[in-house]
Amino acid sequence: MTQAIEQRTYTPDEYLELELASDTRSEYRNGAIIPMTGGTPDHNELAINLASLLKSALRGKSYRIFGSDQRLWIPDRHLYTYPDVMAVKKPLQLQTGRTDTIINPCFIAEVLSKSTQDYDRGEKFSAYRTIESFGEYLLIDQYSVRVEHYVKTAANQWLFSEYSDANVTLDLRTFDAQIGITALYENIDIDA
Repeated sequence: MTQAIEQRTYTPDEYLELELASDTRSEYRNGAIIPMTGGTPDHNELAINLASLLKSALRGKSYRIFGSDQRLWIPDRHLYTYPDVMAVKKPLQLQTGRTDTIINPCFIAEVLSKSTQDYDRGEKFSAYRTIESFGEYLLIDQYSVRVEHYVKTAANQWLFSEYSDANVTLDLRTFDAQIGITALYENIDIDA
């Protein structure tokens, strides 16, 4: 896990001021500023593949798809973060007083890396679950064909499915759309 900048606590306003002036992105976790490291080519390819597949599947529907440059605010956890892929049902809801920070995703996906996989599965997923509009989560392994899929079925209830067969089609319930695992992993060289 990356280290926090200094050992002081920042307010959300201080974080946003620093973030807007910075050439790099950082996550804000309850007063701590955590620098985000760059991803691998496979990490980026998987995120782009998913965003492209979603964009195509949802053409003409009432959703917007965002990549890792779009900031998300989770007020219950005092967390600003940048999911790898995020879908929002229109209309967008923005943080009060901001034009650059979304608060109403319905779908989030993270591409797992060795340094963030525990956080993405644990504390970050726990934070995402506090978002009322959020109902579907994908965790995509960049080192092997493996997708973890969580769907909210009721208050405090999530259904978990796992896919490791490249020939499977993933049913995304939020959108009533399908994505082939083979298409998701296009251009990714996985050692058998």
